[in-house]
Amino acid sequence: MTLMTIVQAINHALETEMEKDGRIILLGEDIGKNGGVFRATDQLYEKFGAKRVVDTPIAESAIIGAAVGMAARGLRPVAEIQFMGFIYEAMDQLASQAARLRFRSGGSRTAPMVVRAPYGGGIRAPELHSDSLESAFAHSPGLKVVMPSTPYDAKGLLLAAMRDPDPVLFLEPMKLYRAFQEEVPEEDYEIEIGKANIIREGEDVTLITWGPPVHTAKAVTERWAKEKGVSIELIDLRTVAPLDMETIIASVQKTERVIIVHEAVKTGGVGAEVAALISEKALYSLSAPILRVTGFDTPYPTAMVEAEWLPNEKRIDEALEAVLEE
Repeated sequence: MTLMTIVQAINHALETEMEKDGRIILLGEDIGKNGGVFRATDQLYEKFGAKRVVDTPIAESAIIGAAVGMAARGLRPVAEIQFMGFIYEAMDQLASQAARLRFRSGGSRTAPMVVRAPYGGGIRAPELHSDSLESAFAHSPGLKVVMPSTPYDAKGLLLAAMRDPDPVLFLEPMKLYRAFQEEVPEEDYEIEIGKANIIREGEDVTLITWGPPVHTAKAVTERWAKEKGVSIELIDLRTVAPLDMETIIASVQKTERVIIVHEAVKTGGVGAEVAALISEKALYSLSAPILRVTGFDTPYPTAMVEAEWLPNEKRIDEALEAVLEE
């Protein structure tokens, strides 16, 4: 076991798989000699060379388009979008090419590729550098969307993503890249894509989240248990497409109250889908309305006001008070 940050765990996963599988090709802007804007690919150019760690032009559509072609021809590309807010340029390649290739070809071809993209707020970045756009891609059948919140999960999920036969969008929380360390195995391991993690078991409320809000929610659950004796079950989805509804429904049937927390805007967010599925599958288990604590329906704000825009502890506290009154 070695102490790692999330960005170190990602780098280690890439190195591990590149050593094992010669089909892994990295491509993206500044990922080679510079090691990427966040140094997630640091030293991989020196170790594997320019044919396997490819610096590309500033052209997201070309990066993902090239990756689709590579994947269709037997390689396993790992493409980087420098910030998720720039991913709109590659929407056609992801949603209408990579995600549909298995269906379009009648199963004769697949697109085993990973697209890595940093996302999320809390780092005082300018416009288009902090957007959480997972719902746009969770809505694209054939595309898996993975969002780790810890170094251990980041390595295990990225290894699983690189071995998946279909395209995976792997979203990396910038705020957490170097926020903390935890022990990560040096050896190879995978975490199943589509399996949520119950971080803390509880009896009174189910709190569902993913990405950076996991740690905000964890602090709230610990404080409420200590100060108010409220037992909150905290679930980290880890994957928003596909969703682990089995774990969610089992928790809802136990606690009867649900709060969903995410950074993305409220309307049309993944939280809305989770709430709808709970209503379909476990409506009669609920003792209170499902509440959501999310970003607001605006473009990501300036750094001066992002703390109030993000789902902070105060807003989660208010939701807990409301749901427990029912």
